[in-house]
Amino acid sequence: MTAPPFQRVHGGPDSEGVPLYDFSTNSNACGPCPGALSVVEQAEASRYPDASYTVLRAQLATWHGVAPQRVLLAGSASEFIFRITAWVSQQGGKEVWLPPHSYGDYAEAAQACGLVQTPQRHSAQLLWCCDPSSPLGAPQADLGELAASGQVCVLDRAYEPLRLSGALALSEEGLQQVWQLWSPNKALGMTGVRAAYVIAPLGADDAVAALERLCPSWPIGAHGVALLEAWVQPAVQDWLAQSRVTLREWKSRQLAMCESLGWRCLPSTANFFCVHPGIQGESLLRALGQLRAQGIKLRDTSSFGLPGHLRLSVLPPFAQEALRVAWLGLRNTEQGIEEALA
Repeated sequence: MTAPPFQRVHGGPDSEGVPLYDFSTNSNACGPCPGALSVVEQAEASRYPDASYTVLRAQLATWHGVAPQRVLLAGSASEFIFRITAWVSQQGGKEVWLPPHSYGDYAEAAQACGLVQTPQRHSAQLLWCCDPSSPLGAPQADLGELAASGQVCVLDRAYEPLRLSGALALSEEGLQQVWQLWSPNKALGMTGVRAAYVIAPLGADDAVAALERLCPSWPIGAHGVALLEAWVQPAVQDWLAQSRVTLREWKSRQLAMCESLGWRCLPSTANFFCVHPGIQGESLLRALGQLRAQGIKLRDTSSFGLPGHLRLSVLPPFAQEALRVAWLGLRNTEQGIEEALA
């Protein structure tokens, strides 16, 4: 019997195309960043990048204040998630620890590489952290203990540049003990350009060499190189800082809008948050389908281990108003059906 095709669950465009109002992806809604977009559009696509990415590594290393040999490049955050999981498996790793709610690729990579999920952190050979986390946008609990465990610990920092409140609860010493995974395309509002990089822990030279051997040639194309080169430019970072000011304003308004609908909002420090909309199961799935038909996409968090909730990225006020009107229309329709059947 033929197995059904494997399908990944993600936000963003789907088989119905690009949503008109996409609350399902955590990309910076102020983007794309004009400075970064201009650099990417001017990328030289007729030639290979330098296979060693010498200049790019040096730029990223200088920006982070580390030695260039600690910088690894990756086709995307997801690509590195699978690569480091495969390396841990090759080293004899058998178990992986994940946060209670986390990005699905952590678990999928583990399954593909034969690692078993365990709730016992001390027995795992690979630990995953994300701060701010997804889907909740919350701080990672016990981050200092995880970093100091001596195990392979990866800190996914995809949403660090989009942190709207609070700060990472990890000392500089702790940061030197973890693998820091950065994927700036979300922060720059350019998720269609795939490129990421990693800052390796201190003293991990052998592991870095092994991970480089597992990497195919040219993991990042010319446009990804351009994105990462733009990422470290002061003008781009200034734009990002200003976008956080705007996102804070939009988030405050969006939280109030959600509460006006009777939705319960969960705490978040990032440009996204989760809500419990007051319905669940088939009713919630039906509502999501009806909203999608109107061009509005929300992210069901069941795949994150959080059923009955939705993750919403912060969008501009006009998109928020479209969601409010559409949800009230659905609610009124449901009430009308119930009254007609009573």
